[in-house]
Amino acid sequence: MSRRRPALWTLLGLCAVLLVALAGCGGDDDESAGATTAAETAGTTTEASAGPAIKVGLVTDIGGLDDRSFNFLANKGLDQAERELGVQGRVVVSRNNADYVPNLTSLAKAKYDLVIAVGFLMADALDTVAKQFPDTNFAIIDFDQAAMKSKPKNVRGLLFKEQEAGYLVGYLAGLVTKQEGGSQQVIGSVGGQKIPPVDRYIAGYRAGARKANPGITTLNGYSQDFVDQAKCKELALDQIARGAQVIFQVAGQCGLGALSAAQEKNVRGIGVDADQAYLGEHVLTSALKKVDVAVYQTVQDAQDGKFTGGTNRVFDIASGGVGMGKITPDVPADLVAQVNRIQDQIASGQIKNIPDTVG
Repeated sequence: MSRRRPALWTLLGLCAVLLVALAGCGGDDDESAGATTAAETAGTTTEASAGPAIKVGLVTDIGGLDDRSFNFLANKGLDQAERELGVQGRVVVSRNNADYVPNLTSLAKAKYDLVIAVGFLMADALDTVAKQFPDTNFAIIDFDQAAMKSKPKNVRGLLFKEQEAGYLVGYLAGLVTKQEGGSQQVIGSVGGQKIPPVDRYIAGYRAGARKANPGITTLNGYSQDFVDQAKCKELALDQIARGAQVIFQVAGQCGLGALSAAQEKNVRGIGVDADQAYLGEHVLTSALKKVDVAVYQTVQDAQDGKFTGGTNRVFDIASGGVGMGKITPDVPADLVAQVNRIQDQIASGQIKNIPDTVG
C-alpha cells in the first residue's frame, strides 16, 4: 500500500493537469461559441446596451454583398451591431427582384424584431410585406416612408443627402481639372439606374464641378444595371474618349468597371458610398454615404425601444452621415483646403439648395 500510494497521487496529479489543460482548450472554443450564442439568443442583456438583445434581419438588393459599397456597408453596420450590441443578425441575399418579397417575408415570419430592406428598388416589396406583418418593425434605405403606397406606420425610411457628398467630390474634380489644364475641361459620371439616390449624387457632382470650374463640361450616362461591370466600363470608356478627365461611378458593383476604365486610360476616378481609395491612386476620392452608420443606429434604436415607424431619418454632412473619402496624395494641399472649406460651409448651412435632380 505504501509503495502504490505515491504512484496513485502522481496519477491523480497528472489527471488534474490534463483536466486544466482541456478546460483551457475548451475555453477557447466556448469563447467563440459563446460569442455566437450571445449574438443568436434574443432576450439576453449586453454591456453595450441597456435593452435586451434582439433579432435583426437584413435583405440585400441585387447588388449583393460584394459590391464593395452599398450592400457591403449595410452588412458592415449589422456586423458592428452584432459585436457591440449582442444582437442576432441574419443577412439574406437577393439574386433578382423577384426575391424581395419572399426574403422579407421569411424574416418577418421568423419573428425578427427589425427587418432592414437595403435599397430604393425594394420599396414596393416592403410595402406589401409591412402590411402583412404590422407588428414587425421595418426600415428601408434610400426610400421616403411617406412616398410608400400605403404609408405603413411600422416602416422607417433611412435617407441621405447624397447631393452634398456629390457636390464635394464634384468641386474637387472641378479644381483638379482646372489646375491640370488642357484644351478641354471635361468630367463624366456613370450611374446605375436613374433613381433618386443616384441622381442626387450626380446632380450635386455637376453643381460642385461647375461652381469650382465654370467652364467645365459634364457628361453623364446610365448603365441601367448595378451588377454588370462591363456595362459601366463601356460607358466610362466612351466618356473618356470624349475627353473626360474624371469619372464618377454611381452604380455599385457595376461602377467598379467604370473605375477600372479610368485606371486603364490613366484618368482619375471617384468612388461611391464606401471609401474606394484602396483600388489605387487613380481614385481621386470617394463620395461617402455612411449606410453602416444608419444601420447600426437604427438597430440600436430598436434594441433600446426607441424605434419609431411612420417617419424618416435623414443623414447629411452636418450629422456626419455623408461626406468625402481619402483624397489621393498628389492633389496639392491648397486644393484640399478649399474643398474642406466647402464642406464646412455645407455643414453650417452657408451653402444650401444644392440640386438633387438630373434633367
